[in-house]
Amino acid sequence: MKALMLEEYSHLEVVDVPEPACGPDEVLIRVAACGICGSDVHGYDGSSGRRIPPIIMGHEAAGVIAKIGADVRDWKLGDRVTFDSTVYCGACDFCTQGLVNLCDSRQVVGVSPGDYRRHGAFAELVSVPARILYRLPDVFDFKEAAMLEAVSIALHGVSVAQLKGGESALVIGAGMIGLLTAQAARAAGCSSVMIADVDAARLEMAKEVGIPDTLHLSGNDLVAEVLKRTNGRGVDVVLEAVGRAETVVASIECVKRGGTVTLIGNIQPEVPLPLQRVVTREIRLQGSCGSAGEYPEAIRLMASGAITVKPLISAVSSLEEAAGYFARLHGREDGLLKVVVTP
Repeated sequence: MKALMLEEYSHLEVVDVPEPACGPDEVLIRVAACGICGSDVHGYDGSSGRRIPPIIMGHEAAGVIAKIGADVRDWKLGDRVTFDSTVYCGACDFCTQGLVNLCDSRQVVGVSPGDYRRHGAFAELVSVPARILYRLPDVFDFKEAAMLEAVSIALHGVSVAQLKGGESALVIGAGMIGLLTAQAARAAGCSSVMIADVDAARLEMAKEVGIPDTLHLSGNDLVAEVLKRTNGRGVDVVLEAVGRAETVVASIECVKRGGTVTLIGNIQPEVPLPLQRVVTREIRLQGSCGSAGEYPEAIRLMASGAITVKPLISAVSSLEEAAGYFARLHGREDGLLKVVVTP
């Protein structure tokens, strides 16, 4: 089969590789669409350390079952499916509590951090355990279905914030996850949702998906504007979708006393923390990693139109064109947000 292989950092090549093995509890999926995630772009240049070459990347995928393992039940050839990017064991303490994103033996499709290598879906075929599959409605376009993984991450970030409804929310970062998180916060019943970024074009995309309250600000200017709009109180919850020092600090400054900052972004491994501001204002810092069973809700919300992804897809690429799109995404080309590859 053909696959897009990261042969070395910043060098992708379409190669012929053997068809993946299909174990007794696995299915082989003919990939119809696979999105290029921001984490793939950081893996492409080696900055994340989680895509050690050679590796076939890609974990935001959807397609059709082409082969079924001997022990697999409830699935048949031709079923339209997507799958969790996390490969969890299903048996450890975390998994039995439904916290599959924290599985003791967690792996991620299309990732090679050094202790394992699991080839992904920038290929004609990918093999995954049947336990991580989700069935797609017939009306779902495969290209939009490839966005379900990102939607599930946004929903998880909102879920762990433990919203009750009626909260004021600020999303910092209008990248893919931020734009979806803002929609997820709205769907969860927030009374107001603001979104901030330094990229005006991305804020225009926020308006396209129904989040009109945009702030083209950062740092102290962002904090001052949020406090002005909330009469000095701060918002109830901040959903941080960048993962840099300045945006984490701004999140803490923008939230009210007793409020929650959910940290979804994950670019810098360490950031300075204004400890006294967190302690004396009794702010809850909540990490969010991947998703934990939000796929059915993601499918429901997309099917109903409560979350829309079509405006966020900038381009559709063949496998052969994908290397060029990786380079363009890495160069932060204006107007290029999400590229979906159709192997």
